[in-house]
Amino acid sequence: MAETMKTPRPMLRPAMTAVTLAALLMLQACSLTPTYQRPELAVPQALAGAEAASAASASAASTPAVAELPWRNYFPDARLQSLVCEALANNRDLRVAILNIEQLRAVYQIQRADLFPTVNASLSGTRQPSTVSPYRLGTTATGGLAIPAFELDIFGRVQALSDAAAAQVLASEEARRSVHISLVASVATTYYTLWADRWQLALAEQTLATRLDSFKLQQLKFDNGVLNELDLRSAQSTVEAARVARAQAQRAVAQDVQALALLVGKPVPAEWLPPQADLALKDPAQFVQASLWPGLSELPVGLSSDVLLQRPDVAQAEQLLVSANANIGAARAARFPRIALTGSAGVASNSLSGLFDDGRFAWSFGGSLLAPIFDAGRTAAGVDSAVVKRDIAIAQYDKAVQSAFREVADALVARRTYADQAEAQLAQAQAEAARLKLSTLRYDNGVASQLDLLDAQRALFTAQQAHITAQLSRQLAHIGVYKALGGGWVDPR
Repeated sequence: MAETMKTPRPMLRPAMTAVTLAALLMLQACSLTPTYQRPELAVPQALAGAEAASAASASAASTPAVAELPWRNYFPDARLQSLVCEALANNRDLRVAILNIEQLRAVYQIQRADLFPTVNASLSGTRQPSTVSPYRLGTTATGGLAIPAFELDIFGRVQALSDAAAAQVLASEEARRSVHISLVASVATTYYTLWADRWQLALAEQTLATRLDSFKLQQLKFDNGVLNELDLRSAQSTVEAARVARAQAQRAVAQDVQALALLVGKPVPAEWLPPQADLALKDPAQFVQASLWPGLSELPVGLSSDVLLQRPDVAQAEQLLVSANANIGAARAARFPRIALTGSAGVASNSLSGLFDDGRFAWSFGGSLLAPIFDAGRTAAGVDSAVVKRDIAIAQYDKAVQSAFREVADALVARRTYADQAEAQLAQAQAEAARLKLSTLRYDNGVASQLDLLDAQRALFTAQQAHITAQLSRQLAHIGVYKALGGGWVDPR
């Protein structure tokens, strides 16, 4: 009865082998990487003031998020759409961002390949004298498949490095999104700036022409002794001031066109530029009204700061944090032993010519274990360094969130205040236009002096310039909100 309970020794070996392999597989599932948890947003919960949260949530539920609003829907101008399409196709900064993604994907593939054994074809031969008398020369040739040292990822070191590389790829994709969004916003900003500067140039040319006509009349009066030199020089000063404004506007328009060409990546066709200002408008009040271009649509903005997570720069900072967190697991695993396996299988022969004719089957299998004992604190310092880098990544993530919060808050304030400012500037320009009409009438009837007339002309010119600038600022504020909330991204795939 006792003999029937004994297990034969030869049957123990397969069982021990199976147990060993199972243990290795269980160990290979181990991971020393800390569990990742997204840090809490280091900003207030609300984006703007103490507004009604219920109204904001209702608006957010009925309208799509800004980050999901395509730029074609937000910028309806066909000229601007052509410019943006061309910029997305040719811009060098965006091309570099795309190439960075490809490069990091290749690095990830290299790192991930370490999770699998490498199989190589091997062919080798040796010819050397025998170590036994009479020391004849002998030849040995081998050929087949060989597996170089393959590390069993028992403590998750290789997997952690692979996860870190994968997070780097995702971070590069978010960087590309950021460049894409910034490029769309930059093209739109330059486009509207050029539009405003063209209006400034038209205003300066119109003002210069009007003042030149007036100065010729003043010169004629001075030559006939009707006008004194003080009034003549005052009129001349206003003419030269208009020349200065025209030169400034011409320079701004030329620089805007060059900036647009740099963003687009090639010279911009004339049909893609903003429309020219109508120089036929002689009435100042009509000019003021004509300088109003259609406004951009209002954007649905909720109160929650969670909307910041849709920004690509914040998502990029988080992926870099994930990568740094995974590197801690790789650094910790370096403190434990590494087990590597090697093997080969093929044929061997006494001659290279007979390797595949009369060669005999040959194989080899080996393993190695490398365990750190003393490294003067190098491995421990590596863990400390990885932890510090993770903490730095957390601080950078918090900074990205805070910067995004400020940018969104500033953009929302700018959108609201520039709208009020543009409305006030319009009213001021209209008031100055009416004042000039009255001053001209009073001057023609001899009630007002020439200085009153010149002052009204200067005030109207300044108010018109400020009005165009305010309109541009209003447009740029709308674009700023769209960009700050992550709008403008369209997946090209």
